[in-house]
Amino acid sequence: MSIYLKHFGLVREPFSIVPDPGFLYPSNHHRQAVAHLKYGLDREGGFILLTGEVGTGKTTLTRTMLKRLPAHVRVAYVLNSKLKVSDALASICGELSIELPSTRGISFSKICTDALNQDLLTAHAEGKKTLIVIEEAQNLTPEVLETLRLLSNLETHTHKLLHILLVGQPELLEILAQKDLRQLNQRVVSRFHLLPLEKDDLANYVNHRLHRAGAKQPIFDRACMAMLYRLTKGVPRLINLVCQHSLLAAYSTETKTITPKLVKQAAVEILGDQNTGHPLLKYWQHGAAAALLIILAALFISIGSSVDQASATSREPSATGQPSVINSESAAPISQKSILAPPLNPFAELLQLWSVSATEVYSQEDFTALAQYQGLQAEKISNADVIDLEIINRPGIVRLETEAGYLKSYLLTRIDQSGFYIHQGSDSRWLDGQEFRDRWSRSFVYLWRPPQQIESLALGDTDAQAVTWLQNQLVKIDQSAEAVISGGRYTQAIADQVLAFQRQQNITADAVVGRETLLRLNQLTQTDIPLLKQGSN
Repeated sequence: MSIYLKHFGLVREPFSIVPDPGFLYPSNHHRQAVAHLKYGLDREGGFILLTGEVGTGKTTLTRTMLKRLPAHVRVAYVLNSKLKVSDALASICGELSIELPSTRGISFSKICTDALNQDLLTAHAEGKKTLIVIEEAQNLTPEVLETLRLLSNLETHTHKLLHILLVGQPELLEILAQKDLRQLNQRVVSRFHLLPLEKDDLANYVNHRLHRAGAKQPIFDRACMAMLYRLTKGVPRLINLVCQHSLLAAYSTETKTITPKLVKQAAVEILGDQNTGHPLLKYWQHGAAAALLIILAALFISIGSSVDQASATSREPSATGQPSVINSESAAPISQKSILAPPLNPFAELLQLWSVSATEVYSQEDFTALAQYQGLQAEKISNADVIDLEIINRPGIVRLETEAGYLKSYLLTRIDQSGFYIHQGSDSRWLDGQEFRDRWSRSFVYLWRPPQQIESLALGDTDAQAVTWLQNQLVKIDQSAEAVISGGRYTQAIADQVLAFQRQQNITADAVVGRETLLRLNQLTQTDIPLLKQGSN
């Protein structure tokens, strides 16, 4: 045992960055994550997503879940995600102890797939489930992701044979949102984004780990917690690093109580000063940079107005060339009014339309994570048309070319016969159809609330919960519609009802219940959804 641990009466290292399930702090957010993972495993196969920023505890949470799995669940745990298709299949087969036959004239990938299919059928007959877990899934190539999707097709007449848990950083969500991977994305049965600890949880987190390590009394002064949160933003890995070095610093000075000053000194030693480029402190950096730019802009405007006040006040904000604050996607010039009261950016404004309180959302990554935490899903279209906006019928973020020639993000909140209503903070305006089309980059980011009961349905699918939900929605819309007895299968009779609904709504008529159809069902059955076209529900 380390001498410094004895100094504090500890029996083991309390702040190791090794993902030890025994130290998992059961915050409300972590309990929700475990519930989502369990829900995904209880479904009949499919993909489960667990995402989160670096250091938020994804691996610890995953290993905690795996430790609690019942004995009838087999696990293939793949740590190296930078693999080719053949290597990925070999890793999965190796983890499941599947012996591969030596067959000539057949590709290695087919040998692995056939052997895996046979093994899954045998396991299913024995009442076993199979789970593949892949860490750092944001590194998977499109080819490997497509192979995993094809593996998820392995099934009997009534059951899927495989669950696949993808654990990765927020980029994974953007990767799966790409058009080429939409089939995989539609097969995600449960997803959860792990956020850093909230400020109120930090003290409990620190004391929980100390208690698990054998501490009999508080070691960190209560006032340390505010300092810890300011330095780490609630990221568990950073908390562990700072706390560990604080213990070492306290031991070196022969003190048994850690003060905020000691915490700050320890943080500087491992992270550098507050101008550090550490990626986990990027949120602090953005705020500091914005504050500095605001101060410089204020000085510049003050000097300019004393020289030529009339000229300064007559210029359009988009053409001044003055310093600007960088927000999510573009540089938004600062006016004197915005310096005194900086407006919310479009990401925060869009979240507020869905009754989600947000003030400091500066990237699509943060926006997606916060939305998902509230049960919303962020979608991005890179090559949209006006007809797409009308079909989606949800407010969203558009990027328009300014007079200065750069793209600026606006929140599009309304479409009607007179044009398009856009705004960002205090900058609001109507654009006629032609001007909007001329200036629009054709990207569109919007939110919607996917129903928990259903991901998608195609002819022949069996999902009693999803089929029941679907029929209930159709009856809500058309009370003359009759429920079809189908034994939980998406039969031709139900598909015909959906096809008639799609044609009546002038949306893609393919009898598949996908995102477009779910968006329209939600729109027509829920009254609290913000819409682009007023009165359209």
